[in-house]
Amino acid sequence: MADRYRMLSIEELPSHLILEILTTGRLSATDLVCLELTSRTFGGVHGLYSQKFRSLVDFAAFQLCVSNSIYQGMGLNARKQLIDRCEGKWKRILRFLQSLEESSGVVETSAGNMQITTGRYHTLLISNSSIYSCGSSLCGVLGHGPETTQLVAFSRINFPLSASVVQVSASQNHAAFVLKSGEVFTCGDNSSFCCGHRDIGRPIFRPRIVESLKGIFCKQVAAGLNFTVFLTRQGHVYTCGTNAHGQLGHGDTVDRPTPTIVEQLEGIGSVVQVAAGPSYVLAVTGNGVVYSFGSGSNFCLGHGEQHDEFQPRAIQTFIRKGIHVVRVSAGDEHAVALDSSGFVYTWGKGYCGALGHGDEIDKTLPELLSSLKNCLCVQVCARKRKSFVLVDGGAVYGFGWMGFGSLGFLDRGVSDKVLRPRILDSLRPHTVSQISTGLYHTVAITNQGRIFGFGDNERAQLGHDTHRTCLEPTEIFVEKTGNETALVAGTK
Repeated sequence: MADRYRMLSIEELPSHLILEILTTGRLSATDLVCLELTSRTFGGVHGLYSQKFRSLVDFAAFQLCVSNSIYQGMGLNARKQLIDRCEGKWKRILRFLQSLEESSGVVETSAGNMQITTGRYHTLLISNSSIYSCGSSLCGVLGHGPETTQLVAFSRINFPLSASVVQVSASQNHAAFVLKSGEVFTCGDNSSFCCGHRDIGRPIFRPRIVESLKGIFCKQVAAGLNFTVFLTRQGHVYTCGTNAHGQLGHGDTVDRPTPTIVEQLEGIGSVVQVAAGPSYVLAVTGNGVVYSFGSGSNFCLGHGEQHDEFQPRAIQTFIRKGIHVVRVSAGDEHAVALDSSGFVYTWGKGYCGALGHGDEIDKTLPELLSSLKNCLCVQVCARKRKSFVLVDGGAVYGFGWMGFGSLGFLDRGVSDKVLRPRILDSLRPHTVSQISTGLYHTVAITNQGRIFGFGDNERAQLGHDTHRTCLEPTEIFVEKTGNETALVAGTK
């Protein structure tokens, strides 16, 4: 009788059950590598797959890749190019795809799920579904009430007990939060209706649910200057706020007090990611096409001209060249895109080398960043006259204006220019999982859940008050104080 209830080791399970466990979607590419290295069961040949796969784990990685939404949206040529770039290693392809998925939201670290987002003079952090803020509370953007004007250390924002925050976006004077439920909360200056509430009499000092989106479940938000973009789980786009340049995408310049669907994006395929600049928007569809609308200044729309676009217009450069874009970042005066093979493209104002082409010449159309063509890039981040690129393996490249040390190069002056992508030696000891940059400060998260900040700290946007300018990355530690978790900074 006892034998009937004995514990089975995983090695005794049938191969098809082991494969089912591996392909549940709960394991990262790194998890699969660890399993393959530590157990012959996962590294061996099981007869479930053709000879082209090296192991059961390799086959599982392949299965996870072909079921991935990004991979499914890629054409045959794009798939072939990615496979060639990764030398046919499906675990590496899977890691690339998973990194892309996390680049617009939370990343998985050994300390839990995290996301870092930098506003103009403040920073927001998701840590295990709770949200923290620090810096200057302009018009209530930190979400801690009217009595809070500045927070020196990261402090937890009060949400309903059952709330689980999964994505956040911050601009100069307002912030938006997506909950696991799909509900959206906003706070900050709503005088332009950018928070999606009709009440514009005073700032919204604590996060408030956007009532008009009830029953419309969102997965991403993007905060621009006085306007907000909402992306639903079904791939629909809603916008609200100021519309002087057509940045709401409705074909006119009429402001919208509450989120309104962008009808011109309906019927073109599901939108998978949105990015908001000061007065323009970039939207990426599942088939790799980028649409832009809003202010055409500085050539940020990517059409070769500086006319405002009042409704979404496809960037033809990518279409003509057969480039499948998967992620975009909208900077103040320039834009950056990442394609399905890990190549990077930049366009817009080239001042201070923000485009990374070795000069300060404006690029009116998207142009390949050739100096990074040998890197498999997984995240792009653009803001004020600077850019960052995260590559497979966790290294970070930066270029543009140092601006109070916000590029992180210890051997360069606080106002120097870096005209070509250069690896950040100051972060080389760490495997970076996500990076975000504000006006003059930058914050990065490592795969171990460690947080490093550098650049301007005059308004405590780096989460401490020990230095006005941090040239060297400073780590932010987590300390438990009573029932609340506070985040404080220490030295590297």
